[in-house]
Amino acid sequence: MVKKLGVFRQVFFVIFLNACLLGLLACQADSGKALNPTDPNTVHLTLWHGVNPPPNRDVLQKLVDRFNQAHPQIQVESLYVGQGDQQIPKILSAVVGNAPPNMLWYAPMITGQLVELDAIRPLEDWLDRSPVKAEIDPALQEAIALEGHTWAIPFDVNNVGIFYRPSLFQAAGVTEIPKTWDDLRRVAQKLTIPEKNQHGIVLPLGKGEWTVFTWLPFMWSGGGELVAQDLQNASTQVQLDNSGAIAALQLWQDLISEGSAVLSQPERGYELDGFLSGKVAMQITGPWTLGQLQDTGIDYAVMPIPIGMKPATSIGGENLFIFKTTIAEEQASQVFAEYVLSESFQTEWALGTGYLPVNLKSRQSPAYQEFIAKQPVLNVFLQQAKYGRSRPIFPGYNRVSENLGRAIESVLLQKSTPEAALNTAQQRLDLALGR
Repeated sequence: MVKKLGVFRQVFFVIFLNACLLGLLACQADSGKALNPTDPNTVHLTLWHGVNPPPNRDVLQKLVDRFNQAHPQIQVESLYVGQGDQQIPKILSAVVGNAPPNMLWYAPMITGQLVELDAIRPLEDWLDRSPVKAEIDPALQEAIALEGHTWAIPFDVNNVGIFYRPSLFQAAGVTEIPKTWDDLRRVAQKLTIPEKNQHGIVLPLGKGEWTVFTWLPFMWSGGGELVAQDLQNASTQVQLDNSGAIAALQLWQDLISEGSAVLSQPERGYELDGFLSGKVAMQITGPWTLGQLQDTGIDYAVMPIPIGMKPATSIGGENLFIFKTTIAEEQASQVFAEYVLSESFQTEWALGTGYLPVNLKSRQSPAYQEFIAKQPVLNVFLQQAKYGRSRPIFPGYNRVSENLGRAIESVLLQKSTPEAALNTAQQRLDLALGR
């Protein structure tokens, strides 16, 4: 697959070299206080991230500050560089311009691109020697490995469910949460009250990764598969117009055409404004929103993704990538990475944000168990994790996501049928991959 998609390296080079200056200036503009680059005894590192919502960034900054205080000879500067899709031009232009950050907090699907661009170094030699490796959830290995190498460490993990407002359910006379797709349609209709400008559910408008990420559980639940099981072989075939994908898109289109769903603002399906105000009763999202919801005082609960043919959810979360820079900076980045994997970091990050810890000791710690007791919704995500599926991390995933996103957007805007939109997406993907 890497050889087959190597041609995209040239495409990225041309596009993002032109964007290099703009991207780097944007990152500088996002920077906080400047670090002192003249201190010969201190290694200064930059960490780019897209942590959202803002309260979660405060948690990250507190943890970074704690590291800096404990490691005076390693100082990490944490920089917010936008949401996932906004970061791609900055990341790739920085790589092409030979000015990457030291570390990157990003979803695993970028792995293939960074490997193809020779931007990151394998980490297995360092990680295998680290005592903290034994504490990492082994289920996360799929999201950090490609072609026999470990390219990142897991920073956090989550999966997708549906948050709902119990008070709105009660007011509408809904006594049972939906367990199947038919249940979801029926309940969404009961929760839609035009005179109150209230809808049953909000669906994400846009063709970015957020839309794809929150739609994929429905495709898997409908029996669909994007690719063959062996993702590492060059013979891997991607099939966007599979039966499960068609069924999942039909479900979303039905919710729109029946008036039970409202669309989010373009590319902002992660925002909770309608849910918080009571204008929508259900929203597809994950445990990372708990950091924001805990401070609102509203009522909320969580249900698993309703079932088409089988239970399913998307495994999400971010990895920490270490870029090729200098030996001293890479070694210092590994010190920070080991801190990120530690029980103490993972526990505080989980308590402050709602992410599920990647460290198994953290999950069993008294502090986290007490947190679960106070936030029982987390049990839904922990129990649903066994049905979780990870998105592919091979180099061409960005093309897969781009074409799926366009298909989903077309259907939600009622511009196409699911079959036609996915057929078009498949044709575009085949052309892009030279098939």
